[in-house]
Amino acid sequence: MPTRKPFALPALDPSAVKPRTGNSYPEPFGRAAAAREKRVLGDAAGLKNFGVNLVRLPPGTTSSQRHWHTHEDEFVYIVEGEVELVTDSGGQTLTAGMCAGFPAGGRDGHHLVNRSARDAVYLEVGDRKEEDQCSYSDVDLHYGPSARDGKFGFTRKNGEPY
Repeated sequence: MPTRKPFALPALDPSAVKPRTGNSYPEPFGRAAAAREKRVLGDAAGLKNFGVNLVRLPPGTTSSQRHWHTHEDEFVYIVEGEVELVTDSGGQTLTAGMCAGFPAGGRDGHHLVNRSARDAVYLEVGDRKEEDQCSYSDVDLHYGPSARDGKFGFTRKNGEPY
């Protein structure tokens, strides 16, 4: 069998991109997504205007806290396995080949939950807008400017930092 040459940009092999496990939520909000694994493909390809992540959710793991963005569109495409998409109107199962989109400013909090017995993998695509803020529907969490110093980061919904 011939040896395969390594890819050179603009092409890349997703398995060569080091995965990041976990999240940056303040505790206790990060626990449900602690086992989530992301390969940040957009950064690896040098993209500046939008992000692309290949995400692996082990059984029992959520993609994030349920949230919505003020200025960023989001799109997910299920590559393998199945997840439950949870929104304000309830849950629905997405399987390989299905997708969902979340327009900026839509206040419908959403996340994905892997309730199956095997890993789920999906592509996640979103804008990179500096002014974007993120509200979390079910917990006292917000991503935006702090009431203390105006710097962006995780705060309580009243703007007080964690």
